[in-house]
Amino acid sequence: MKVSEEPKSLLSDVDGTMCPSRLVLEHVTSRWGVLILIALRERSYRFSELRRRVGRVSEKMLTQTLQTLERDGFVHRDAKPVIPPRVDYSLTEIGEEAARQVWELARWTESSLDEVEKARVRYDTVREASQ
Repeated sequence: MKVSEEPKSLLSDVDGTMCPSRLVLEHVTSRWGVLILIALRERSYRFSELRRRVGRVSEKMLTQTLQTLERDGFVHRDAKPVIPPRVDYSLTEIGEEAARQVWELARWTESSLDEVEKARVRYDTVREASQ
């Protein structure tokens, strides 16, 4: 079923600009949120390991995204009282569920890449011809 064919009751919550579920959806599907959730599916990571695993994310953005996902209940931050300090990040139960859903979307994206590339070429060809 296409999104436009979904019953209105399934769309009404996320469609609402003030709907709390919309904000959670934005957190889970943000650029870094997706990549962090997918990485944490594998295992728990320390901050610097996670930064290397995700790649191209600044410390600031990684920190902000981890805090957001922790606040939403998707990520668990385990700070161990040792010297030097050790902090591990892992998925909570609901985080594992969200990561599974995001993983499926990522796999679908990969499998649809050829079709997307063809659509881009068609679009660019039409745009160039009309200019």
